[in-house]
Amino acid sequence: MKHRHLGDQGLEVSMMGLGCMGMSDFYSGRDETEAVATIHAALDAGVTFLDTADMYGPFTNERLVGGAVAGRRDEVVLATKFGNQRDETGAFLGVNGRPEYVLACCDASLQRLGVDMIDLYYQHRVDRSVPIEETVGAMASLVEAGKVRFLGMSEASAGTLERAVAVHPISALQTEYSLFSRDPEGGLLDACRRLNVGFVPYSPLGRGILTGLVTRATLAEDDVRRGAPRFSEENIEANLALVAALTRLGEARGVTSAQMALAWVLAQGEDIVPIPGTKRRTHLAENLEATSIVLSADELVQIDAALPRGAAKGRRYADAQMSSLDL
Repeated sequence: MKHRHLGDQGLEVSMMGLGCMGMSDFYSGRDETEAVATIHAALDAGVTFLDTADMYGPFTNERLVGGAVAGRRDEVVLATKFGNQRDETGAFLGVNGRPEYVLACCDASLQRLGVDMIDLYYQHRVDRSVPIEETVGAMASLVEAGKVRFLGMSEASAGTLERAVAVHPISALQTEYSLFSRDPEGGLLDACRRLNVGFVPYSPLGRGILTGLVTRATLAEDDVRRGAPRFSEENIEANLALVAALTRLGEARGVTSAQMALAWVLAQGEDIVPIPGTKRRTHLAENLEATSIVLSADELVQIDAALPRGAAKGRRYADAQMSSLDL
């Protein structure tokens, strides 16, 4: 497994990480035993970068991840997040970036993870009611206290990111990025590079749709994707037609559409580290094979022609969730 650097502060991780959200929340078919086995298989394969958040579960995914890496802490760069506030029932209470909340969340995450330091601590969503300088100032105090090594942000705009790095170096920005979600190409990636901030794409497989295996028929009633615009009855067939085009390109190479999609993300820059999420070892193995695929210039042109920016039908979130993004 090759490694990449996120930012210029010394944070080095495997070139592909593992998103752990679906092991505990939002997607159907969860199996904690298989989830732990998947984390162990990832570590065995050289993956060092694990991504979780306090709101996943809520609160249960950090415990799962912490338990899975117990005894192997020195092999792992643990990333977690605060800011999407939920109660014990799972109800969303809004976005919270108040300094006192930042400090309390960090202590709670340390306890659930069973560690004395978080490697990468993200603000999950920007709280527009709190100056970003105050939120990042509180995050910086966690670095000074030895509770956090590096700071990150998630779904922050270029302007917000610039204000944040003026307070403290930001090592990574996590934002959705895939062949179906190419908005960061509109200036956000350029801002990250100008500010020496690494880029961590989440949902690089478009929440599974780019695998070609996810349709409305395969989604259980409790799967949150059923309410996502790109999976709606009016949009999914057009989106699956785009995936079919990617599948054909993959077949010419002897790889799957998922591997083509991940290889495309990896090809967008050495400062990019995607974190595809999976709950199963079989999908993990398929995803990791993409790290050895080097797409030619001609293949990149073909992919761009088949799935140009803006081709996917439907917004990436429903309106209520879109309103929480710092766009």
